[in-house]
Amino acid sequence: MSLITLGILGGGQLGSMLSVAAKGLNIKTVIFCDDDDAPAKNFCDEFIYAEYDDNNKIYDFAKKVNFITYEFENIPYETLNELNKLKPVLPKPSVNRLIQHRIAEKDFVNKLNIRTTRYVLVENQDDLLPLDDFLPGILKTTTMGYDGKGQYPINNKLDIKNLNIDFKKDYILEKTVKLKKEISVIITRFRNNKYEIYEPIENIHKDQILKYSKIPADINQKLYNQSKEWAIMIAEELKYIGTLCVEYFIDRNDNLYVNEIAPRVHNSGHLTINAYNISQFENHIRAVCSLEQINLKKISNAEMINIIGDEIIYYRQNPKLNNNQFFFDYQKKDIKEKRKMGHLTTLK
Repeated sequence: MSLITLGILGGGQLGSMLSVAAKGLNIKTVIFCDDDDAPAKNFCDEFIYAEYDDNNKIYDFAKKVNFITYEFENIPYETLNELNKLKPVLPKPSVNRLIQHRIAEKDFVNKLNIRTTRYVLVENQDDLLPLDDFLPGILKTTTMGYDGKGQYPINNKLDIKNLNIDFKKDYILEKTVKLKKEISVIITRFRNNKYEIYEPIENIHKDQILKYSKIPADINQKLYNQSKEWAIMIAEELKYIGTLCVEYFIDRNDNLYVNEIAPRVHNSGHLTINAYNISQFENHIRAVCSLEQINLKKISNAEMINIIGDEIIYYRQNPKLNNNQFFFDYQKKDIKEKRKMGHLTTLK
């Protein structure tokens, strides 16, 4: 019989993989999700379908679990804060509130003397007109949005005039860097100065959705060290518990910029399932459930390809894999354009 039950808010593919990792540690999982068809339903021990502001269901959920975590950052802060009064929510709700807001997130990073792209708050279309020195740039909602949602590239003033946005929300305009490549660093922090950190991962995006990741990243030693050091600084300053991803830009002059912080396990870290002795998912479970910290060991170089939209049909019909390949089907019912349906990891 399991001694620990972990509650997970959100039922997507990350919730699924957290549930699988928990099972391997003899930990029971209860998923709370506002989507009755969420794929994690196929992998958890118990599934609760309700809106995130349904207080009765929230209290029922809290009674069933020992610890609570979340698989994506857009869970309402009020829900996390209420739950934290009942059971430990890790990472703590204040971390999520900070990172939910892109301006607050970048201000936080800059205060650590860590470089980000230049950015400015935009409240209406007229605010954009005098911002020539921020172009070309990307206009993003300050809250919500992922995989390119709520994002609008702006190259010149004509693009500003052609914007079709109601500006009911605040936006952030981020100046585009002359991009050489993108990398991410995944770190699991257990407590003060106790962490496990994975080597930098090189990423390629297509239509603003992650398509391909690999280790080792093709970067110099300075960038390798700096990206890991900055990830440690961010995790320590946040007093973070669990797995965290820091996404970076590298420009043509080999300058490093923090793009975003993801307060959770991350798509680019899927290859850790097969390439390391302990995956990002297992490490997250170990940290939030106060389990033993085990030293990371890399098993193999690897590459991961996201299977998006109807690409999944081929993989479902042709499950012929080499011995060094691992196919993951997220078991999502509806195949949609730009939807992540699975991934394929190849060990090198």
